Amino acid sequence: MVPFRPLLLPVALLAGLAAGGPLALSAAEEIKDSSCMDCHSDKDLYKTNAAGRAISLFVDVDKLKGSVHKTNTCASCHDDITDKHPDDEVAAEPVHCAKCHEEQSASYGASVHGLALARGEAGSATCGDCHGGHSILPPTAPESPLHFSRLRETCGACHEGAARDVAESVHGKATALGRREAPTCTDCHYEHQIQGLKGSTPLRISAEVCSNCHASERLNTKYRLPPDRVKTFFESYHGLAAQYGSTLAANCASCHGVHKILPSSDPRSSIHKDNLIETCGKCHAGATANFVESKIHVSAESEGEGIGGKVNWWVRRIYLVLIFGTIGFMLAHNLLVFWRKVVARYRAADLTVLRMNFSQRMQHLVLALSFVVLAITGFALKFPDSWFSRMMGSSELFRSWSHRVAGVVLLAVGAYHVYYILARKDGRQLVKDLLPAKKDLADLGDNARFLTGLSPQKPRIGRFGYAEKMEYWAVVWGTVIMGITGLMIWFKVDVTRFLPRWAVDVALTIHYYEAILACLAILVWHFYHVIFDPDVYPLNWACWNGRVSKHWAQEEHPLDPAVAGTASPGPEETSGGAQTSASPPTSPSAQPGSENHLC
Repeated sequence: MVPFRPLLLPVALLAGLAAGGPLALSAAEEIKDSSCMDCHSDKDLYKTNAAGRAISLFVDVDKLKGSVHKTNTCASCHDDITDKHPDDEVAAEPVHCAKCHEEQSASYGASVHGLALARGEAGSATCGDCHGGHSILPPTAPESPLHFSRLRETCGACHEGAARDVAESVHGKATALGRREAPTCTDCHYEHQIQGLKGSTPLRISAEVCSNCHASERLNTKYRLPPDRVKTFFESYHGLAAQYGSTLAANCASCHGVHKILPSSDPRSSIHKDNLIETCGKCHAGATANFVESKIHVSAESEGEGIGGKVNWWVRRIYLVLIFGTIGFMLAHNLLVFWRKVVARYRAADLTVLRMNFSQRMQHLVLALSFVVLAITGFALKFPDSWFSRMMGSSELFRSWSHRVAGVVLLAVGAYHVYYILARKDGRQLVKDLLPAKKDLADLGDNARFLTGLSPQKPRIGRFGYAEKMEYWAVVWGTVIMGITGLMIWFKVDVTRFLPRWAVDVALTIHYYEAILACLAILVWHFYHVIFDPDVYPLNWACWNGRVSKHWAQEEHPLDPAVAGTASPGPEETSGGAQTSASPPTSPSAQPGSENHLC
């Protein structure tokens, strides 16, 4: 070989960097390829790189014409070269691929190779080491160094030991047979942003590397691999520990090896029966032959292998029967006890003050049922993988139409409520009593002082206090917002005839977050007042028969005319809704309301 003088042009590996000023660029454009080939047509021209490797500087024109860069000129990549080269003894700068391949170069810069090169480590892999120099071919071409069948050879130029191990592994042998689905170097370590997996967390190795293939139903079926290896690993102690952040738990590679992964039938395999004590002993010091008989990939649904697997399977079945039978008996027993006590408390309660008439209770019932259906179906549509979505079956059509029907019912009861408060005397009185007033602010302040122990006096509240008014008008607001946005989402094509498409996207966002707000308000605010408040537990019976006890009414709403005894005599309904003149006397303001939060 003819040694290369330092002043000659270094090898051009890829398409390049826009380096140098306008003068240098202008000069580079004037250089013809034929001038470069005066030297680089010499097959014996070479240089020695920083790692001591001999690098050929010969350029095969025929191969260059067949590469992906066949339309490029020498100067288009080596734009730092002037027409004085090589006599000016200025060495050519390395070619940078970012001029044309910006995204790939950025990824390479974050890789172990790019970071090593930035630190100045000699022999760090560059673009040309992997892609080739002047004869760059697409990775689908069998002659390309990046073709899946040649990747081991390409990476093995630097990683010789790893390449030998891969060649002997199940993955390497499958690749040698031409099976593209077999993992190659870049399938595990990625492409441009090459990652070193040594020291990675167990979760990353198991979830992001091995699972890419071994969780694939298609690959497991095609190559007759066990379909549950990933699932059973994550159900094991090792998998659970990895999922909860352990950096010491065993991962796939801890047992199966890294590059030299062999089948368990191979005596060289780390999971061969003769090697299990050594393999398990790396973490479990003193592991015995009996200890290593335990299986890692055990499915609770399958019977398992050997007498241990069968015994374990039957123990699980017996305990499932025992658990369901025992806890089922306890649950049924306590539910019956609870029911009897609820009935006894209901019969003993002095429910004499009417708070909700029959019409209002029906409105409340329809509203509550439609709200529950909307909440379940809505979140099932938003989160199709959730347990409550699976509970509704696999039909997205059923979930969506159930949601729409419940929405229509909600809007219908809302429309009826508007008619009710406009056309009915008790409805007009209801909305009048629910209008905000200055006293509500005073009651809020007084109640804050009472609840914090700053005042011994509890505020005296009328038929509806600030709590009921807040919730009533919040429901009115929420129904309007959810109705408008829901209809926009349902009829999005028609909406976009008049509004931009982003209006539907905004409506969907409002619909989602308003649903969260409404559900949380019901759970935190409404359920406390009507269920969990010790004064009404297990339920404020006004939603059932419209009545509350006089003691409770006097405590919570002492200024209500029905409680104060100032209401003029008037008709009152029985539990069935029939009008009677039974005591206690009521007035329109004595009829619906309180912590039942009518609508």
